[in-house]
Amino acid sequence: MKLLILGTGGMAAAHARAFGAMAGVKVVAACDIDADRAAAFAKAHGIGKSFGSLDAALSAGGFDAVTNVTPDPIHHPTTMACLAAGKHVLCEKPLAESHALAREMTDAATRAGLVNMVNLSYRNVAALQKARELILDGHVGDIRHVEASYRQSWLVANNWGQWNTDPKWLWRLSSKHGSRGVLGDVGIHILDFATFATDLTPVSLQARLKTFDKAPDGKVGDYVLDANDSAVMSVEFGNGALGVIHTSRFMTGYANTLKLHVFGTKGGLEIDHNVGWTRLRLCAGEDVHNQAWTDIECPSVKNNFQKFAEAVGGGKNGEPDFAHATELQRILDACFETGSSTAAAL
Repeated sequence: MKLLILGTGGMAAAHARAFGAMAGVKVVAACDIDADRAAAFAKAHGIGKSFGSLDAALSAGGFDAVTNVTPDPIHHPTTMACLAAGKHVLCEKPLAESHALAREMTDAATRAGLVNMVNLSYRNVAALQKARELILDGHVGDIRHVEASYRQSWLVANNWGQWNTDPKWLWRLSSKHGSRGVLGDVGIHILDFATFATDLTPVSLQARLKTFDKAPDGKVGDYVLDANDSAVMSVEFGNGALGVIHTSRFMTGYANTLKLHVFGTKGGLEIDHNVGWTRLRLCAGEDVHNQAWTDIECPSVKNNFQKFAEAVGGGKNGEPDFAHATELQRILDACFETGSSTAAAL
């Protein structure tokens, strides 16, 4: 597979390292609207060519797949152009800014018969894959309740830097700069985390979104701080189970933590995933009577980059694909549409 890295911002380095280490994959070019940045990125990662526009890259050719690491609002137009040029695409999350745009991307990829995947990076967590296996094998029985949270605290902690002086954080707080808040940024991750593990899809929800005062007049320079900082979904799944899925940048004491609790008629399961370590525990069988929990070993799993390369090599689409990300976006759009206590049928 010959690969173009599209967008050379902060996340692109992880893509370059991952694909650059794979046998059978050659990263042949980097592209960014900032031509100097693209050139510097290409030099830093040993990439032969760089381009200052996608049109120039597509005209030059020499690659058969694209990993799209552009900012969120740019995913749709750039991916559509790549698909029209016959390129397989791995796109960063979220797939698009809305369900309608995501649907266009899915339809275009399907019509073209091209491999299309989304880098929902927590699919790389071995505990998540093992949890799904345990649940589908019946260890927790019929699921009755789900709790899931994505916890960040960079609005109250400086471990990642000072948010109110750094554009790489400020843009995430401003809808004018392309942000859909914490729900659009990491809410898609915890929604995928919960629904993938349980193999359940919400059929109705109530959502509350909250933006807190963080600066005088709600602004820092040109950044109007109007994007949501906390989001809570109360959902009902297709099997009748209830769930609470929430995320916030004010979860003090947690840098970047995902938690999942699944409770069923035969057992309970929980994942605690943090930077650098993960724990999966199960309470099932006779242990439910004395609330004894057992740590579960989790074998390593292939990451999304590896699965994309294999999908392109094998000519068969991989997971998670555009269609799945489009379904997640439909649920997130319903949260934005309600944003209150009004139930929304899905």
